Amino acid sequence: MTTARVRFAALAGFALAVLLQLVALYAPSTPDGTPSIPGLDKVVHVAVFLLPALLGVLAGIRPALLAALLIVHAVVSEVLQHLLLRERSGDAWDAVADVIGVAAGIAAGLALRSRLSRRPRPRPASLPPT
Repeated sequence: MTTARVRFAALAGFALAVLLQLVALYAPSTPDGTPSIPGLDKVVHVAVFLLPALLGVLAGIRPALLAALLIVHAVVSEVLQHLLLRERSGDAWDAVADVIGVAAGIAAGLALRSRLSRRPRPRPASLPPT
């Protein structure tokens, strides 16, 4: 797969991951009957910030800018949940989990991007002598 195709696929995945993040953070409440497993919400918070961070790096978004935007969103989302969503509450520990997800996603994205850039590119087939 060419670098341009990887970046395009990562950008499309990034857009979907951001959409998933918005739904997870701003849905008024969890579906009724959802089992409550202690700590599961923190795992979800890590995941919904790790995925956009990882895919954003692979899409070519500058890691420092991406990290800054995602961390600001982590904090703002908790404030908005507390102030605007009656069935939700802001939680500082959720923001901590979000920041951990951002850091892990940026690190994984940089490592994967480095690995992808080092892999050998296929040589074009040489033409037969005429």
